[in-house]
Amino acid sequence: MKKAEESLRLYLHIPFCVRKCLYCDFLSAPATETVQRQYVDALIRELRAVKENAENDSREGKIPLSLRRISSIYIGGGTPSILPCGEIERIMETVYSVFAVEDTAEISMELNPGTISDKQLLQSYRRSGINRLSIGLQSTVDSELRALGRIHTWQDFCETYDAVRQSGFQNINVDLMAAIPGQDLASYLTSLHRVISLKPEHISAYSLIVEENTPFYEQRDMLVLPSEEEEREMYEQTKQVLSEAGYERYEISNYARKGYECRHNTGYWRRDSYLGFGIGAASLIDNTRFHNTEDLEKYLNSSSIMEIREDEQVLTGKDQMEEFMFLGLRMTEGISKKKFQDSFAVSIDEIYATQLDELEKEGLLYVEKDRIRLTKRGLDLSNVAMAEFLF
Repeated sequence: MKKAEESLRLYLHIPFCVRKCLYCDFLSAPATETVQRQYVDALIRELRAVKENAENDSREGKIPLSLRRISSIYIGGGTPSILPCGEIERIMETVYSVFAVEDTAEISMELNPGTISDKQLLQSYRRSGINRLSIGLQSTVDSELRALGRIHTWQDFCETYDAVRQSGFQNINVDLMAAIPGQDLASYLTSLHRVISLKPEHISAYSLIVEENTPFYEQRDMLVLPSEEEEREMYEQTKQVLSEAGYERYEISNYARKGYECRHNTGYWRRDSYLGFGIGAASLIDNTRFHNTEDLEKYLNSSSIMEIREDEQVLTGKDQMEEFMFLGLRMTEGISKKKFQDSFAVSIDEIYATQLDELEKEGLLYVEKDRIRLTKRGLDLSNVAMAEFLF
């Protein structure tokens, strides 16, 4: 077998929640404990199949996925913390038996307030190797949480946060949402300052988007949302207040204390290879994208990986260049001209000189030695700027 030369990131999808939030369009839903355990069994089968397929990969001249070093793991959902005690440990034991997980790997899991009734769960997560937790708060104002259909209160969050800290977790993200129905600038700033006072290592701050196929979309004509001007001020205040509190903005909606940027997500934006497990989970392996079926019954009853994989797409050179630009420019560090050259054997100016020149003239982008970055205004108008790089 060939020696592994490339690291790999893993995503594990847990599609269950206590109750679907009114704004949520993620692949998630309530389920019985029996179904949850059946799902974990299927997830473990899918994980083990990677090792079983290693010999075939080797014969085809590929580096077997099970030999690649795992630099980060993200357990998302849904609400992974809804699983019965011990199920996350079962999943992670399988991961360690299949993959070569680096000692320094970042292993994240999403957690919702109101789902941790037993501190033994948190100890179980630590035994599993999880070293980063992402807690879904959204707001510290109870009326706003009710408007979103959240199952918890601000007090529930505080109790969960304290339990997480007392259990020894030293890398915590808190999700915060702006432009919530009934919210104004004052209430948003209250939430922002309350979260900062807890000193989490990372804060994800983003605006509500009313997505299709959600209750909010059906109610969109009746929702009392902040005005565009109020939402813009929330956005501006977020940047200023978090910067003054010592949080560095490293991506459009993500802020962290130095050294606590989410390594898993930066891997997505840099187009590192990743492998997704569970229903609907997406993968990018050697410039091939595919995702798993979203049909729970099909997933639970599948007998092979190939039965659940869908929409495989081998990316063309142009596809890869587009992704390199519009994903990489999401980060404040921007992109490297040298990396573009090394990746595609052509200079970035040969492909995008016109676009780079126009965006620089418009004040949306700047070039500094090897780096190309969006300006402050460019980050504010990122969708406009990134659209220029689509063929």
